[in-house]
Amino acid sequence: MSDRENLKTKTISGFFWKFGERILSQFISFAVSIILARLLMPKEYGVIAIAMIFITISNVLATSGLGTSLIQKKNADNIDFSTMFYSGIILSIFLYFILYTASPSIARLYNNDQISPVLRALGIIIPISAINSIQQAAVSRKLDFKKFFYATSVGSIVSGIIGVLLAYKGFGVWALVAQQLSDNIINTLTLNKIIKWRPSLVFSYQRFKELFGFGIKFMFTNLIGTFFAQLKGLIIGAKYTESDLAYYNRGENFPGILSNNIANSINAVLFPALTKVQDDSDELKKIVRRSMRTSCFIMCPLLFLLTAVSKEIVQILLTDKWLLCVPFIQIISISYIFKIFSITSIQSLNAIGRSDIPLKLEFIKKPIYLLLILSSMWISPIAIAVANMVFDFIEVIINAFPNKKYIYYTYKEQFLDVAPNFLISAIIAFVVFLVGKIHINIGLLLAIQVSLYLVLYIGYAYLTHSESYTYILNIAKDIIVKKKN
Repeated sequence: MSDRENLKTKTISGFFWKFGERILSQFISFAVSIILARLLMPKEYGVIAIAMIFITISNVLATSGLGTSLIQKKNADNIDFSTMFYSGIILSIFLYFILYTASPSIARLYNNDQISPVLRALGIIIPISAINSIQQAAVSRKLDFKKFFYATSVGSIVSGIIGVLLAYKGFGVWALVAQQLSDNIINTLTLNKIIKWRPSLVFSYQRFKELFGFGIKFMFTNLIGTFFAQLKGLIIGAKYTESDLAYYNRGENFPGILSNNIANSINAVLFPALTKVQDDSDELKKIVRRSMRTSCFIMCPLLFLLTAVSKEIVQILLTDKWLLCVPFIQIISISYIFKIFSITSIQSLNAIGRSDIPLKLEFIKKPIYLLLILSSMWISPIAIAVANMVFDFIEVIINAFPNKKYIYYTYKEQFLDVAPNFLISAIIAFVVFLVGKIHINIGLLLAIQVSLYLVLYIGYAYLTHSESYTYILNIAKDIIVKKKN
């Protein structure tokens, strides 16, 4: 088997294992979150949401440049891995100390004393994530995503059981804290058990400088992106109520599950695959285009379907006390479609070692984002969600621009790759939304809506001989044949 064929096989296999990992873990997490949402109140979710804003930002500082620099480097060895491992540990402990010290002030800012102990407990996630990021880099370099499947599955199941039991026993917000902590701890311990890599007692300052040179650009890009992504949560939590933030976050949860399952699976496999062909511009462009078309073909119908049936889903799964999150689900679902295209564009630049370009783009995009969010914050949380969706569309255009220069992927090609599936998905979603006006049993109505959407979309793909539809079918057939043999 040639190197190119071997890469293709590993990439396809990696995607399906990564996809399987995300599907199983997110299905378990989703099922657990449904049970917890019925047991707990929106305000309790709001406390966790505020705390996780600061944990998420700290995690970006502690982890985002570490694993990525190791994946991007062609011949990374154990000295490189050990160096970044110890660097991550030191940095993460320092960040936890800062967060621990600042937590009372953060609690006063949001006028909620419960935030301080919750933040201090959840802060333990930061050093755990630093360790996990190096483990993930070791696995990702080999495209051996089967190991992620096992580690994530164990963590999701055990942490879900812990969270539900504590919520049932009346522990309130601490049930959510225990779930988050146990998930991260178990995931890392399981991955440590099943991978061969262990850190050596070695540290190279020269290697650190080399890796940090790439990683710091990636880290700052992620930090800027993450901070501004969390800004809306910071504003809603401070200007409105914990419940408003909980509704917003629950609105992100449903489209986020789909995105994490599929789009993130594609891109988690896409980045290491692109690094293997970073010196072959034709092959690089081919993989990026394939990823863009496939992501759009899968994600657009799922997210547009969610906008059409969100009310029915919330009523069935979460009960009427969560109905205020429905408009957030609908708006944020459209935002996530735009994010798919943006992420793929950025991954191609990182893969060729040009992490400086995404960083430069952030300085163009974020003033626009800041203007939109600050203008909308005085209106309502819904207005903030709409402003965020408008920015995500603008971001697609800006992120796509460098592709023309570096991989010769023009705006016209990008538009033609995504427009057909985007438009047909939106049209079918509108038809399904109108069907939702029929007054029948809500469970039966949802089943009819979902079935109608799938029939119309798959029928369209079959009748038009969609390239992405054929590609996915052929991959599935290849995998089935290989399993039989």
